[in-house]
Amino acid sequence: MGISDPRSVIVLDYGAGNLRSVVRAVERVGFRAEVTSSPGRLAAARVVVLPGVGAAADTMRNLKRCGLVEPLKEYLAANHPFLGVCMGLEALMTVSQEGGEHRCLDALPGQVVRLPAGQKVPHMGWNAVRFSQPSVALDGIPQGAYFYFVHSYYCVVEEAQCVVATTDYGVTIPAVVERGNLVATQFHPEKSGVYGLRLYRNVLTRAFLVGSASESGGGDARCK
Repeated sequence: MGISDPRSVIVLDYGAGNLRSVVRAVERVGFRAEVTSSPGRLAAARVVVLPGVGAAADTMRNLKRCGLVEPLKEYLAANHPFLGVCMGLEALMTVSQEGGEHRCLDALPGQVVRLPAGQKVPHMGWNAVRFSQPSVALDGIPQGAYFYFVHSYYCVVEEAQCVVATTDYGVTIPAVVERGNLVATQFHPEKSGVYGLRLYRNVLTRAFLVGSASESGGGDARCK
């Protein structure tokens, strides 16, 4: 796929796996996925997807190995369209307590902490998601829709207004975070059936509308 492909969605490959299902979801909703680990591709990206499974320490180590940390921080600071999935959400926090204290991307103030005692860990399976405020990412998805989760830690987000949806698992967990053109989910939308695909379609469609408005010199890239 050429670098100038106008419908290209950059899916970052930093060795975390789970790329095939993400690529398949992107393509099923009408876009083209370009899997890359090249930091240079972020500069001209219309939208970046950061998937992920595993632990924060490994994620940050691999992002550093690929030279992606600073380019990602710059991309996020510029409010460019972004979708983080599972570890792609946790990596946005200031710090993670998984396996010791590890600095993350610090795009969203907060920390990643272990699920509470008494709950089966990892949390693996379908959970209902409750929307607390309007969200472009959740347009057309019914209140209480079920999504697929696989995680042992969760995010404590300092900017509560960024949390647009939650789920309950012995504690209230941020399920969808949205700030400007950044959207991130604790669940895996690519494994969540029709509603997960709807979320991908919503986020990616908005991303390309934002890009078109920026190129024409009009519009406001902020969603709130």
